[in-house]
Amino acid sequence: MDLPLERQVDDLRRDLPEHAALETLALLAERFPGRASFSTSFGLEDQIISHLIFAHQLPIRVFTLDTGRNFQETYSTWNKTLLRYGQPIEVFASQTASIEALVAQKGPNSFYESLENRKECCHIRKVEPLARALAGTQLWFTGIRAEQSANRQHMHRAEWDAGHQLIKVHPLFDWTWDECVAFAQENGVPTNPLHQQGFVSIGCAPCTRAIKPGEDFRAGRWWWENADAKECGLHDTTAHQGLDPVVERMPG
Repeated sequence: MDLPLERQVDDLRRDLPEHAALETLALLAERFPGRASFSTSFGLEDQIISHLIFAHQLPIRVFTLDTGRNFQETYSTWNKTLLRYGQPIEVFASQTASIEALVAQKGPNSFYESLENRKECCHIRKVEPLARALAGTQLWFTGIRAEQSANRQHMHRAEWDAGHQLIKVHPLFDWTWDECVAFAQENGVPTNPLHQQGFVSIGCAPCTRAIKPGEDFRAGRWWWENADAKECGLHDTTAHQGLDPVVERMPG
C-alpha cells in the first residue's frame, strides 16, 4: 500500500537530486502520474520550469492565475510562451461576483489602506482561484528558491502543504539568480522584460516595484507595508490616511 502523501515528504527530501531541476521534474511526473501540477506567474524561475516541462514534454499540468491586475509585460511574456512552445497553459481567474462586490464597497485600490484589505484582495484574486486550480493535485511544483528571502532559506525542496493537503516541491530551490539568468539566456527562454528594469519578484502591477541595490528579493512586493507584517501577517500596516502610495507622497 502506498504511503499517505504527508509521509512521503521525508523520502522525497532524501531521493530528489540536488541542483537537478529536470531530473526532479521527470522523476516526480512519473511518480505522480496525472496528479502533478505547476503554477506559473511568468517570472524568471517559472519560465525556466515551464521550459523544462514543455521542451521535454513532461506530463505535468501547467496553470496560471490571472488576477486581472498583472503588468502588460507579464501578459506579453505569457503570449510569447504560448508561441514559443505551442503548449496550453490553464487559466484560473477571480470570481466575477467577488471582485464586483469588493470594488463596489471599497474601490479598486483598497489594498493600500490596511493589511486586512490587502489580504482580502489577495484572497479573492489569488488564494481562492489557487484552491480551485489545485483541486485533485497531489504534487505542486513552484519556482521558490532559497536565495529569495531569509524565510525561504529555512524551507526544504520538498514540503508538506497542510493548507492544500499536498506535497510542494521547488525544483530550483538551490539555484542562484545568476544561474537562472544564464540558463534562460543559453536556452532561449522567453523572459519578462521587467527583469531588465530591476524587478526580481513580479506580482500584480499595483503591488510590485523594482528593488534597490542591496534590498531583499521580496522587498518589491507590497512595498508600502511594514516588513514584519508582510512576512508573518501578524501586525497591521502603518495607517496611510487614504493616500495612494503610487501617486501621492507618503506621510513622514
